Amino acid sequence: MGFEMALSLLGGLALFLYGMQMMSANLETVAGGRMKEILEKLTASRLRAVLVGLVITAVIQSSSATTVMVVGFVNAGLMTLGGAVGVIMGANIGTTITGQLVALDIGALAPLLAFAGVAPCLFIKNRRIQSICGIVTGLGLLFIGMNMMSSALTPLRDNEAFVGLMTRFSNPLLGIAVGALFTAVIQSSSASVGILQALAMGGLIDLGSAVYVLFGQNIGTCITAVLASVGTSRNAKRTTLIHLLFNIIGTVFFTVLCLTTPFTELMVRLTPDNAAAQIANTHTLFNVTTTLLLLPFAGALAKLSTILLPERQQEESDVDRWFDAFFKNNRLGASTMAVESLSRDVQTMLHMASLNVSAAFEAVRNGCREGIDAIERREEEIDLYNRHLSQKASRVLALELDAKDVNSVQQIYTITGNVERIGDHAMNIAQYAQHLRDKNLKLSDAVLHEVAEMEDICRQALDALSGDTRKQSERILGEETVFEQRMDDTNRAFRDKQLQRLASGSCSPESAILYSEMLTDYERIGDHILNIAEAYAKMSAGPQPLA
Repeated sequence: MGFEMALSLLGGLALFLYGMQMMSANLETVAGGRMKEILEKLTASRLRAVLVGLVITAVIQSSSATTVMVVGFVNAGLMTLGGAVGVIMGANIGTTITGQLVALDIGALAPLLAFAGVAPCLFIKNRRIQSICGIVTGLGLLFIGMNMMSSALTPLRDNEAFVGLMTRFSNPLLGIAVGALFTAVIQSSSASVGILQALAMGGLIDLGSAVYVLFGQNIGTCITAVLASVGTSRNAKRTTLIHLLFNIIGTVFFTVLCLTTPFTELMVRLTPDNAAAQIANTHTLFNVTTTLLLLPFAGALAKLSTILLPERQQEESDVDRWFDAFFKNNRLGASTMAVESLSRDVQTMLHMASLNVSAAFEAVRNGCREGIDAIERREEEIDLYNRHLSQKASRVLALELDAKDVNSVQQIYTITGNVERIGDHAMNIAQYAQHLRDKNLKLSDAVLHEVAEMEDICRQALDALSGDTRKQSERILGEETVFEQRMDDTNRAFRDKQLQRLASGSCSPESAILYSEMLTDYERIGDHILNIAEAYAKMSAGPQPLA
């Protein structure tokens, strides 16, 4: 290979890969947010899952990106393992779209496409339009790069050593190994299939040899998801295993088919004058057929992955390392998973605060020391969660988030601060219980009845915040507004009664002071609960436009 040929080949490869990356990035900008919403709302329907995976991958031009996103969704608890199986199958079909685009004989129009994409960007500053232009430019660069690679490789048809090397790929094991290794290195099956098409267009490899390399490329594309699953939950790892099993089973099936039937000859006859289309059609047929064969056994694949990767205890630090590694690379779907991960942690923190509020009022009523010890331990956990969530939220805000996700993270900051304050007020009430116990002070039956009523109202108000609060935020805000008013009313009523008891001498001044402080904490808990409900409502409503 001469120096000029090598330069032309490298330049063509650079344009091809950059065009693909440019097209994928801008497609994600235009439609990525919608794609994440579709995945988040995915149902258990296998067929719908396949269609979703197909559409998303066809749009973003990367099965690896879709699969990595699915791994993250499973790890975050947004998707079940069963639902992930269908999406992965659909992603394998969707990734063949790039090969079909390459097979289109529009190379002469490639410079026009690139110009049509670049020219408007010089005059139009709208970001969405610029992204659409970027898609067109990327497509043009992809075809220019393909033509450059094909032209650079064409002279090698007369090189006996190179032709001999290509014919060795007719050995199934060697072809599969080379295809898998090459795709694992560049981490893109679309790009590696495109390069294979360039070799075919240059007449350097026929379908009989290329088909095994193509099968190996399907296996090699799994490496990206495997790397993304390091440090994730067990189910997330099983998702990558299913992706790998899908491609291995498909490879075994089609390898046997090629060795025992005239399969490759039939594929050549479909488009005898278009080598790139032969590879693209084989790639599409591989993934469609494998999906049709394995879709009825999606449940069995999920069970097999569970058997191969049984449950084990996972260290929290592993999850944190995954969180850092995943979001640092700003992968597709990262912001949705980040917000979901933060929201789940907030619910855990809120549950502990709710337990402490109930336990604190109970400690006032019965003076149990063990209950106070448990409250102190949970309060330490709440404080740790608050710091942990603040650090996580800071890392998420460092991503390139859209306005909706930024608003969600900001509201989560507000919520965690209010939950932490609820925990502090619960701790104050527990300390009043401890003081009553140490000083051997007694509360009257009337006061204990009021304490029980405060506990019941707080429990109801906090229970209303549990679950998927964001989807019912307006209804919950209405309920919490009523609860907050009720807590204000009971606070005033109980203070009036306490003044009457103090005036009549039926309670000691020290007990009255402690009870007055308790009422203050009770009222503040109501304020913080309402603040949380308002933050959830703002999160659901999205960012408000500037006045």
